[in-house]
Amino acid sequence: MIKKTWLILICMALLMTPVALAQETDKPTIAILRFGRTALNELTRTGIFDMLQAYQFINADERALLDENEDLEGERINVILGHGGMDLTTVNILVENALDRSADILMPLMTPVAQIAANLTLDMEQPPLVLFSIVSAPYTAGIAEAPCVKPAHIAGTQAQVPFDQIVAMLRLQQPDIRLVGTMVNAAEPNSVNGLEQITLHSEALGMTVEAAPITSLSDVPVAAQTLLDKGVEAILISSSSLEVRGTPTIVEVASAYGVPVFSPAVGNVNIGAHVGAGFNDFYREGVVVGRMLTAHLEGSIDLSNLAINALPSLGVALNLDTAADAGISFSDELLEMADYVIENGARSQVQMPSLPDMPLDERRAADLEFLAGLECTAEMIAEQQAELAANTSG
Repeated sequence: MIKKTWLILICMALLMTPVALAQETDKPTIAILRFGRTALNELTRTGIFDMLQAYQFINADERALLDENEDLEGERINVILGHGGMDLTTVNILVENALDRSADILMPLMTPVAQIAANLTLDMEQPPLVLFSIVSAPYTAGIAEAPCVKPAHIAGTQAQVPFDQIVAMLRLQQPDIRLVGTMVNAAEPNSVNGLEQITLHSEALGMTVEAAPITSLSDVPVAAQTLLDKGVEAILISSSSLEVRGTPTIVEVASAYGVPVFSPAVGNVNIGAHVGAGFNDFYREGVVVGRMLTAHLEGSIDLSNLAINALPSLGVALNLDTAADAGISFSDELLEMADYVIENGARSQVQMPSLPDMPLDERRAADLEFLAGLECTAEMIAEQQAELAANTSG
């Protein structure tokens, strides 16, 4: 409780200074708000910064300030930065303070922040634009109903986790696997969606899913032990924040049984998961939402007409160290799929993503062409509304 109170107080202090950022009326104020600091959402934020710099909304000196996590009162734009320390109460304060500081654009990274931003702005007469990213289940979370059926002030990009491919990888590791374990936190849309997807694709391949409920971090070791006592042959968690934070504990418990732990967050191999397989284009998430942002700032597109972007990707990483500790040997197929491995405490070389070098006019043309492909037509909206109505009545 003391830790949470201090976190909230620090968060409020950071957001309340300098107030001048929100008082500038001639420059747009952008609030980039993260659920917490992670290496993956750092890539997304880097993509956003790269786009702002490529379009000359920030210069090199201003970029250096942002890279140091400093709020910016810039020549062309103001930027508010914040993260909630993986705490929902703090995230709520982050969003409310950004609204109090008259942010023109909210850029929430990760589902909990996007959900809160959507909820707090839904009934506003003149809401700020909400551009979300790193959200795997925007429809389960109630941020939108369908790609083209959404509030006019909301747009963004879905980090679509390819659960069908991830579940199939269980068979690559263990061809005769029959029982898969997972966990579910009913309070997190990512977790609920994850359970639905894991169950759907597992059953399609003749596997049975055993799910253990969790509501707090203290439930995680008990849930893991329950799954193992029921004889699960692998544990596949979802991408919810509670399961991600509990990954080291899940791995510790499962390793004693020689049971592999799969995570749909590739980077979770860095905290012990034996296999990280899932959406892996976090930098591209920043670039895509950056395309929307820069086009809006230049006044070249109406974001209310854009569908929510979604393009799945699959990255694979293996932790050879924790696997060896558990007595797990990876199949040749998994080893061949790996983009990188953790071995002897070090990660194999991975090339950091960056924007392609091109003149601004060419970049603008390419970006507007991409965004034009997301424009919703009246027919698309009607079709999606009809599908929603059919699913509701069914």
